[in-house]
Amino acid sequence: MRVISKNINQVAKKANETNNIYAEDIEKLRKGVADLCRTVSISLFTLLSRYILNPEKTEELLYATSINCMTDAESAYEQMKLVYNQFARDNFDSPPPLVGKGTVKAIHYIQSFSPDDNITPEQAHKVAKAFVRNTFGDNVQAVIVTHVDKKHLHNHIIINSYSLTGQKFYANKESLKRVREHSDGVCKALGIKINPNLTGKGRSMKYNEWAHKQNGTSWKEQIRLLIDELIPTVNSLDELIQALEERGYEVKRGKYISIRAPEQERFVRTKTLGEEYTEESLNIRITYRNVGTELQSAQDDNSKLWAAYSSILGDVRILAEQHKKVPRKQNITMPYSADNDLDVYKLSAQMSIMNKENIHSLSDLEYKANEQKTLYEKYKAEVNQYIMEYNKMMSLLEQSETYYSLAKKPELSAAEQSKMSVCRLAMQNNGLLTMADIDTLRERTEILGRKIAALKEKLEDCKQKYAVYQDILDTYDRLSKRDYVAELIEEERQRREQEARKKRKKR
Repeated sequence: MRVISKNINQVAKKANETNNIYAEDIEKLRKGVADLCRTVSISLFTLLSRYILNPEKTEELLYATSINCMTDAESAYEQMKLVYNQFARDNFDSPPPLVGKGTVKAIHYIQSFSPDDNITPEQAHKVAKAFVRNTFGDNVQAVIVTHVDKKHLHNHIIINSYSLTGQKFYANKESLKRVREHSDGVCKALGIKINPNLTGKGRSMKYNEWAHKQNGTSWKEQIRLLIDELIPTVNSLDELIQALEERGYEVKRGKYISIRAPEQERFVRTKTLGEEYTEESLNIRITYRNVGTELQSAQDDNSKLWAAYSSILGDVRILAEQHKKVPRKQNITMPYSADNDLDVYKLSAQMSIMNKENIHSLSDLEYKANEQKTLYEKYKAEVNQYIMEYNKMMSLLEQSETYYSLAKKPELSAAEQSKMSVCRLAMQNNGLLTMADIDTLRERTEILGRKIAALKEKLEDCKQKYAVYQDILDTYDRLSKRDYVAELIEEERQRREQEARKKRKKR
C-alpha cells in the first residue's frame, strides 16, 4: 500500500480560503489514487470530522467506529483535546503559526482501495480497525469511517497525536514507512490482495470438489442452485451478493459478477452459468419475483402505454415460440417455453403492476416514481439523523460502563486514568450523573433502535417500488423509441455466433 505525506499547513490555508477540504486530494480519490497520509491542522478538525462522518458517504453510518472517544465530531474533539492537553507542551486549541510549521495535533490517514481489489465495505472497515490497533495499540484515540459513496471504497482515519499513556505519534518519513508496512501486513493477513496461482500444475483435487463431482453437482451447478434458493428471500442484487458472502462465497463485481465457492480455486462469471444468471437477468428475477401476471381486469384499457406493451408482448411471445430470441427461463426448474421466458414474464409482470395500481399513462407512471423517490429521500434523512443519535447514545453507554468498571479498581494505570477522564468528560457533557440517568439512556436507545428498524423497512419498501417504476419507465422508453423486437433478434444472432466460435476453437 502506497502512502503519501503532504504539508498540512499549505493544505489548511487553501482549505480555509476555499472552504474545501483537500479539494485536489478528494479529486485524486475519485480517480482511485492509492493511500494518502497527512497531518491535520486542528482548525480543520471538526470540519474534517463532519465531512468523514457524513451519512451520505458512509451508508447510513454503518461503517463508523471510534476507539477511546465518541464517534460524533464535537465529542471526539473534546475528548482528544483532554488527552492532548494532558501530555503536550502546547494547547490543543492553539492556532497554527502564520509562518513555519505548526504542531501536529492529529493525524489523518486515507486508505483507498481499487475496485479491482474486490472487497466489501465490511472488509474495508475491518482492515482499517485492524490497521489502527496493529499500528498504534489499544491506547490510541481514533475515529474510523469507511466511505462507500464512490466507485472505490476508502477509509478515513483520524488519530490523536498522543495516546492515553502519553505516547507521541509522528507523521514523518520513518513513521510513514512503518505505517505502510503495517497496512500491507494487515491487508495480507486478511487476504485482501491474493496472488493468483499461475502454475496450474500438479494441483490435487480437494475433497469438497471431488464430492460434488461424484454427486454430479459441479461448482457451477452448486452456485446455480444456491442463487435459485436465495432469490425468493432477497430484495435486491446487493442483498443476494451479501447472502452469498454470508455463506462463505466470494463475490467480485466489475464488468461482470464473478463468484467463487468455498474451496473452489477459480472464480466463475455468473453469465457463464446460463442466460438466467447474467446481471440483467438476476435483477429481473429479483425485482419481479413476487409479481403476478393477471391481466383480466384491464382488457378495456386503450391507453397508449397499454397498447405499446400489448403489441410488443405478443411479438416477444412469437419470438420465444420460434426460438428466435435468447432463451432465458423465468422458472429455472421448468422446461423453456414462451410461457416460461423471462422477457415475456417481465413485460407481463410490468403490465400486471400497471393494472393493479391504475397506471394508464406515462404521466401516471412518472408521478408514482417521483412520489416514491420523494418518500425515500424523506425517510433516508430521518434514518440518517436517528442513526447519528443512536451511535452517540451507544458510545455513551459504552463509555459509562467503562467508567464504572474502572471506578471499582483499587489502582489504575496511567492509561486507565486517562481513559477514565475521557469517559467522565463524556458523561458530564451529556448529563449522565447517576446510574438512573444511564438506565434512562439505555431505554431511550432501545426505543430509538426500534424506530430506526421500522423506518428502514419503509425505506426499503420505497426503494423497491421506485426501482420497479423506474424499470417500467426504462422499458417503455425502449419500446417507444427503438425496435425492441429487432434488438432481441440481434442479441440471439450474436449469441449463436459466439457459440459457433467456441465450437470451432474446440476442434
